[in-house]
Amino acid sequence: MLKQQFLRRAAVLFVIAMVVPLIAACGSQAAQQPIKETVVVKETSAPVKETVVVEKEVVTDASFTTAHPILGDVKVRQAIAYCTNRPELIKSVYPFLTEEEQKGLLMDTFLPKNHWAAASDGVTVYDFNPEKGIALLKEAGWEEGANVTTGAPLFLKFTTTSAAFRQTWATVLEQQLADNCGITISRTHAPASWWFGDTTGLARRDYISLYACNQIPLPSNNWEGQNGMGWCNEAASKAIIAANNTLDRDERIKQYAIVQQEFSKDMVSLPLFNRVEAAAANVKLVNFKPNPTEYYTYNIEEWELPGKDTAVLGFTQEPASLYTLVESAAVATTAAGLLSAKMVTSLDYDYQAVGFTKLPKLGDGATNVDIDVKAGDMVWNTAGEAVALAKDVEVTDATGATVVWDGSSPLKLKQLTVSFEMKPGMKWQDGSPVTKADYELGQKTTCDKESGATTFTFCDSVQTFTQESDTKQTLVFLPGVQWPTFYTGGFGAAPSKQPIESDGPYKGKTLADVPAKDWPTLPEVAEKPWSNGPYKITGWEKGQKMTFEANENYYGTAPKIKKIVIQFYADTNAAVAALLTGDVDVLGTETLGAGAEVQTVVDAAAKGKVQVKTLASPTWEHIDFNMFVK
Repeated sequence: MLKQQFLRRAAVLFVIAMVVPLIAACGSQAAQQPIKETVVVKETSAPVKETVVVEKEVVTDASFTTAHPILGDVKVRQAIAYCTNRPELIKSVYPFLTEEEQKGLLMDTFLPKNHWAAASDGVTVYDFNPEKGIALLKEAGWEEGANVTTGAPLFLKFTTTSAAFRQTWATVLEQQLADNCGITISRTHAPASWWFGDTTGLARRDYISLYACNQIPLPSNNWEGQNGMGWCNEAASKAIIAANNTLDRDERIKQYAIVQQEFSKDMVSLPLFNRVEAAAANVKLVNFKPNPTEYYTYNIEEWELPGKDTAVLGFTQEPASLYTLVESAAVATTAAGLLSAKMVTSLDYDYQAVGFTKLPKLGDGATNVDIDVKAGDMVWNTAGEAVALAKDVEVTDATGATVVWDGSSPLKLKQLTVSFEMKPGMKWQDGSPVTKADYELGQKTTCDKESGATTFTFCDSVQTFTQESDTKQTLVFLPGVQWPTFYTGGFGAAPSKQPIESDGPYKGKTLADVPAKDWPTLPEVAEKPWSNGPYKITGWEKGQKMTFEANENYYGTAPKIKKIVIQFYADTNAAVAALLTGDVDVLGTETLGAGAEVQTVVDAAAKGKVQVKTLASPTWEHIDFNMFVK
């Protein structure tokens, strides 16, 4: 291995991990630079939702042009990439994967390689090449020297969480950079309880704007920007604007490719690898096909367990409710999903029609036309809010340009209209049809501000909702709304005629009679909702298990397994033990995840005792570079 020391001033490097990589949106304003950042961290209950929050210096000058003394040089950032042996990092945390599986986790941009918009042509690939890294460092002015007393070594501060997973690969990274290229890093591992937060960190971060020029934190925007790296690339900015202002998928792919090419060339962030999730099952279970971007029960009606009519799923967390409008935990979504007729699936970073006759597209179920707007009209502004058009309101006009309206000039915006057609024959578990009134109740409750929902963004973006029949729904969005995934669905149905049998003020009435504010606490909604999906709930022993039986009135293919039991376990070790003894048939990604228990399951699979599926999840590990100081 190459061992040497480079001399110069100290620098700061910080690392974060983030979920579901998405393309960034970028404005066309001139590049402005952020101040140097100090990493601060908080806690959240969702450990994959990670980022940094910063303490900022008090600065009055709105223009920042001073590049970071080390990381402001693209050659140094590229050198770090070449000096990092990413396959070795992957092996350090996922030794149970085969070499081919480990290789499949590598990323070259912010998109997984199997994403529909992932680019390959023109993308700069940083294979492990320390000689090239050293050459770049020399070009950047970092001369070798054995006597460090004449200058400070190339020294970087590195901050991430204290999770054992990150401590493992960060330790390997530290050794790699030192041995391969003479780069010293000082690691700080902050406790997770300090790193995550529901009201800070990722909860505030908009990944559509992560790499945007107009998202660089500045005094002028009250330090509200998301682009802590300070990257602003004109070609990427123009491509992002073009991509985000067209609903033509081929054009979006073309523009997203430009963003990825510029991203990799400038080495804004060093993509390390996709994180792994694992799911395991009874070795005899047929058609168990977990997917990285869909819940593993998406095809549960196709599962088959020869010789058995019951399958047991192991959970280590009990759902708080089956009302997913207010309860979004994975265990709740998985359980509630057994009761719902799927309209779409989201396999392999894309979407497929299931309950819809087709996915609408422009010219076939959807239109996107230019319309004139005037003062007082409700429009969608660039902040993603429904507002009355007035002087100084900022919008994206029909050409894709960001416009601050002057209050009098003619203005045209895009208006999107989408129609969804549902397959006929859908029924509730009592045999009654899913009707127009059910969809109208679903929309009314979902958009009721007292429903308990935490966001109403989609509701607010809709100008008119029309359930034209039992099987057709049309949405007209506010001028300016351009949802890229407009084709994935509108509002779902709620069983308006479901009788209320629980004690209370609504006993003897129907669900349509219950105000939205009381739905979260109503047993008929939270614990025993009617089903139009493949299964219906028949029992819930709190703290023990949930029982589901095949819905004989399901419009789709009748489930081959007639009963599903969700059994609750104290922890993953107990759930894995139950799988190995045959008491559990399936452990999904929300239970098994990617912890140490995966090795136990992989070893059992090698002996033919269980089947295990390892997935490259949408979550990715990467290193972000602090490019500017002031």
